[in-house]
Amino acid sequence: MKPVAQTPSPPDAAARKAVKPVICYPTATLPQPDMAMVAAARDTLEMTQKIIVPPRDARTFTVPAGHFFKIVSVEGPQVGDLNLWARQDLSEKFYSGKTRALHGTHLGVGDRLWSGFPYLRPMATITYDTLDWYGFDAYGGGVHDVIGTRCDPYTGRLLGGTDYHHCCHSNLTRALAAETGLPLLEAEHHVHDVLNVFMCTGFTKDTHQYFMKASPVRPGDFLEFFAEIDLLGALSTCPGGDCSTEHSSDAAACYPLEIQIFTPDPETLSGWSSPKPSAYSRGHGL
Repeated sequence: MKPVAQTPSPPDAAARKAVKPVICYPTATLPQPDMAMVAAARDTLEMTQKIIVPPRDARTFTVPAGHFFKIVSVEGPQVGDLNLWARQDLSEKFYSGKTRALHGTHLGVGDRLWSGFPYLRPMATITYDTLDWYGFDAYGGGVHDVIGTRCDPYTGRLLGGTDYHHCCHSNLTRALAAETGLPLLEAEHHVHDVLNVFMCTGFTKDTHQYFMKASPVRPGDFLEFFAEIDLLGALSTCPGGDCSTEHSSDAAACYPLEIQIFTPDPETLSGWSSPKPSAYSRGHGL
């Protein structure tokens, strides 16, 4: 949030502000998913697993490359925080910042979740979204953001002076430790910024502060993904529930979310292959 200006405006202030913006990362050459192939594969899906994520908790799941998974609202409006890793290498994980730079603040069908350096490849592609009708509202809010970082006990301690252990960061940490057998504090280092599934967020028009509002998600809504590589995922049901009032407490009404894993007919993926890591030489000028 910018403070009240203390420096007088220069004579050419208006001209400087009037300079037109330039998109940082033009995406005309960005490799695009084959959505026709995805549509054909979707018609053949068979569910192979269901995982219920209890309120104010997290669960892990695995998805083989070439399979699909859904995050589904099953009882009431509930936001989920999603982490993704390469199944065999926790050092390759979802990079929300670069995903935001490439696709925008909120994700939709055809957008991809990219991994961090030095890999920088698609981990998953969004293939269906029952909330795509929402778009952006009068406040500038939209769903499925890659702006927020995840609610965490450190910020809670900083701003409120108390400890709360069922925020999304802690939920994801416990779930990853249980899945991998890593010590809790080691697992914590692998937890990263999230895709805020179903969360409705934006920036205020006056101070440009990050805001949240009641999610439009309802039972039966889902966000669906195609796994581009072998994935280990973790999903936390946010203690903020639909994030209409607050998070990092037990005050909000919270509901479970369901993760569904699907297998397509392999014939529909003929010719598809998992994307390779970045071809950059990693010479860094030396």
